[in-house]
This record gives sequence, C-alpha cells and structure tokens, in this order.
Amino acid sequence: MDQFNASNNSGNKTFSVPLIRMRGGKNATTNILLNPGGPGGSGSEFLYRRGAQLNTILGDGFHLLSFDPRGVNQSRPLADCYPDPETRRNLSPVRAKRPREDSGELWAWSANHVQACADNLKEYGPYINTPQTAADMNSILDAIGQQDMYYWGFSYGTLLGQTYATLFPNRSTRVIIDGVVNQFDWYDSPLDREAYIDTDRVFSGFVSECVKAGPEKCALASMASSAEALSNKLITTLKKLRDDPVPVYINSTVYGVLDYWAVWHDGVFPALYRPPAWFELAQNLASLLAGNATDAFLAYKFDSLVSEWNTTHDALEFVMFNDGLSGPSHFPHDRTSLLAELRDLFSQSMFSGYELDIYFKKRAWPIPRAHDYFPRHRTETAHPLLILSTTYDPICPLVSAKSALAAFEKSRLVEVEGFGHCSVAVPSLCVARHVRNFFVNGTLPEEQHVMCKVDGEPYFVKPEAEGAEVVPLKVFHDDEERKIHVAQLELARGHWLPFFG
Repeated sequence: MDQFNASNNSGNKTFSVPLIRMRGGKNATTNILLNPGGPGGSGSEFLYRRGAQLNTILGDGFHLLSFDPRGVNQSRPLADCYPDPETRRNLSPVRAKRPREDSGELWAWSANHVQACADNLKEYGPYINTPQTAADMNSILDAIGQQDMYYWGFSYGTLLGQTYATLFPNRSTRVIIDGVVNQFDWYDSPLDREAYIDTDRVFSGFVSECVKAGPEKCALASMASSAEALSNKLITTLKKLRDDPVPVYINSTVYGVLDYWAVWHDGVFPALYRPPAWFELAQNLASLLAGNATDAFLAYKFDSLVSEWNTTHDALEFVMFNDGLSGPSHFPHDRTSLLAELRDLFSQSMFSGYELDIYFKKRAWPIPRAHDYFPRHRTETAHPLLILSTTYDPICPLVSAKSALAAFEKSRLVEVEGFGHCSVAVPSLCVARHVRNFFVNGTLPEEQHVMCKVDGEPYFVKPEAEGAEVVPLKVFHDDEERKIHVAQLELARGHWLPFFG
C-alpha cells in the first residue's frame, strides 16, 4: 500500500496491479512501459485496443507493457466513492452548470460526496496518488527483471513520467512525455492556471480549418463568409441554448433536452482533443444551426446519459486531489469567495467552466496529503527526456512542455505544428522517427527545440466506413513509411485518450 514507508503496510495491506504485455519480435529484450493518461486511464485497455498501432510505430524491437494503476479499472481496491452502481445512480446527480445559480447545491453536495470517497476507501484512500504509482512502476520493472525504465506517457501520463524521473533519475534511461502536464501547478498550486490557455486557440483552429476546407469537406463552411463570422455565429447560437434548450423526441424511449452544456462541454470540447472528430462535429453543429438537433442530441446528450452510469471508478478525483493542494485550508472558506476566485480562473477560456464541480470537490477534500513529493528544477536523469507536444493542445499547452524542458537537464522538445491533444493527435513521420530513434539508440534532436510538420491535410477528413481500410493522407513510395502513417491515423482516430487529461 505504501511504497515509501513499510510500517504502514501491517496486516498485509497491498494494491493489486494487473499487467498486460504485447510481445515484440523474437529478438526483443526490452519492455516499453506505457500510460495513456487520465488520471484513471486503463493501461490494459489502451494496449489491448492500440498496441498494434504502437508496435508499428516503434518497430518489433520492443515488448509493449502497460498496467492499470492503483485504483483504476481492474486494480484492487478500486478508487470508488460509491459502494455499488445503484448508490452511484441515487446519490451522484448534482447541478453543476451555472456557477452562481448552482453553487449552493454544489457546495453542500460536495461535502457529502468527498466524505463518502474517504469512507469508502478507508485507509487505502490516501495512497492512491502519483508518487506511489511511480514507485509501483519500479516494482513492475523488478518483477519482469528489467533495470532501466523505458517509458512513453501521454497527458496525465506525462505527470507520472516527470514524477518517476524526479524520484528515480538513475533508472530513467528512455522517458518520453507526450502532451505535457505542468508538474509545478499540479503539485504546488490549488488552481491550475495553465491547462486552458490554448483551448480557445484550438477552437479557432477548428473554425479556420473548416473555412479553409470549404463546404465540400466541412458542413459549417457555407454558413458564414469568414472564420471570424463563423466563430461568432457558433458561439452566439450555442449560448442561446443556456436559457432555451431544444426538446428532441425520437421515440418513447429515446428523447430529452439538448442544452448548451451538452453541446459545448460534451461535444465541442472533447472534439478539440481529436482533429479526426472535426468532420462529424461540423456535421452535427451544421444540422443544429439549421434547426435539426437530433444528431447533436444523440452524439452529445443521450450517449453521455447512458455512459454516465457506466462509470466504474473515481480515480481522477483521488489522484488529482491527493497529489495537489486540496482541502479547506488551501481555498476560500465560503462559497461566495470561492466563486470569485474561480470566476477569474474561468475567464481564461470559454471552456474552463467545465471544472466547476472539480474545484468544489477539491476544496472540500478531507483526505490529507500522504506524500512529501515536490517537483524539482534541473533534474539530471540517466538519459535526457524526450518531450513531445503539438503547437496547440486544448488541455496540455505547449508552455507546459517548455516548463518540463527547463526542469530536466539536457532534455529535448519536439513540437508538432498542428492542433490536438498529444503528438499522436495528427500524423507526422517526423515525430515517429524521433520516437523510434530515441528508444532504439537514445538519439536526441541536435537542437533543444525542434519542429515537425504534419503529414497531409488531417483536418475535416471524412472517416472511412466501419471496417474499411484507412486511406493515407499523402502518397508514400516507401512501404514502411506508409504503414507507420496509417498506424498514426488509426491511433489519432481511436477513442483511447481518457477525457480531461
């Protein structure tokens, strides 16, 4: 249970952490450990669904290894604030859309919710945190007989990678962090003031690339004369759904109300992570603007209602709150003052209000921080880190990658000139070469910060029919390069990155 103080493990207190491995070629001897992000992303699901594409990008020289971190998916005990699904259905609904109007109920509900989290996990609760998971990764290496850490972490997985590299620099032989979380904000600040600074720029990119693609590729392009006009039209029209949501009736078992939050936070925002989703997003928004809300309702409201009750754990809350500065001592003590502080934070982006309930729960969190880890500057690892980022990432901005670049000695940054979350959001053979050369030979870019172009035109591409072969975005004369490009497209189009980070 506690990797750093064995005296806390009396009575055989442990976490069970499942592993999954995809074997490489017959000459492969080294395992690359993978984490898809979250916090709360399942490594076993990630490797099961996307291992083939990663193998194509990395080559047959490595085994691919992943795991469900403590508290996640099939690990036990599970980070769950509710003892069973029925209790979750009965007790979890809360209004958390309008900051001022909903804050009274949210304030009261949050106090109960976080206490239930603490009571349900009991003594295990404080130990579901990133430093403990980083130490778990050493146990994984020891179990398979590997001394050196070879690691590729995405989104929150970059926070895990930075934590590991700081705690265990001598074992950090090949560490890639991709789509970077600012570790200093995560651990040392109650509020994350950096995550959303480029989100509106990605939305602007969605609109400008739509206009550039034209009506034959982007269904919204014919609805305005310029990118600025289209952006204003979308924002103004969708805001009307705050006070005047749209009823949608399909049959006696499928109907409901489409509101602003469903479209903006459950539709537009997640699509900013994945440019391959832009084609469908444009179609749904165009239909909505034309007076037909059915497609948007089915995609962003009805499906979310169904999936909401399939949630199996609350690892995001446990990890985020246990890692950082949480609890009443780090926040204003009254609701009005908290709202005033959040109002300033949320003014950074049209999308940052998504975290209203997160901060109310974080303020009320009753579990004390059980680690003494703090990130450091000028960390020197066994081999320098390779850092990857897009130019415009909606939740892990480029500036956070630059923060990691400054924190780890001799590290290198590869910037993909595109939109989306993590380098894998868009295809780039340039990035694939950097990744493979780094793992195979430890090769780093000669310059501290290098740029990579995106291959082809990855925005507003109509998806292939289900089961059809993926069509490359450009012509390749080298079969190996074509395979890597197709694998990158499949990886970008897959629903595998945990939403939120």
